[in-house]
Amino acid sequence: MNYNQLKKDYKSLEILVLILMVISLPLFGFVYLYYNSGNLNFDLPELPDFVNGLLIGLAIGLLIGQYVIFHRKLKLSFEYEELFDKVQIYIQATRQRFYSLFLISILSTLGLLFYENATYVVIFALTLIFYSLAKPTPDRIKRLLKLNKEQAEIVRQASRPE
Repeated sequence: MNYNQLKKDYKSLEILVLILMVISLPLFGFVYLYYNSGNLNFDLPELPDFVNGLLIGLAIGLLIGQYVIFHRKLKLSFEYEELFDKVQIYIQATRQRFYSLFLISILSTLGLLFYENATYVVIFALTLIFYSLAKPTPDRIKRLLKLNKEQAEIVRQASRPE
């Protein structure tokens, strides 16, 4: 991978992160407003209670799992000397992490819609925290991959818009 590929992959990752956030935030916001107002009626079917527990357990499990899996994958990057290999591992791990966060946000949105349980609001709030803390930035990449100044500058240059 060369510098141009790094720049392209970084930009692609940024766009993916923004798209996933732009989809999940309004969806949850709409359901949350419905949950708080109670004025809208969707005539949704009654789902069994075990599905509520399953959704909560799955969402919490995925929330913990995305963190653990992300950091395990980052450890693989320490086996490589080449900056581009390290960053490629970071990009793949981050992409997977944000897909997981998106799935968690959808699960919490559906859970809130069907069960009107405040636990889903807490799960979504935690998901938002991870969305903001996990967003790729040059400084975060430098810290997580333990890059030297020269490598960090290459990443910083690749992250700048043209």
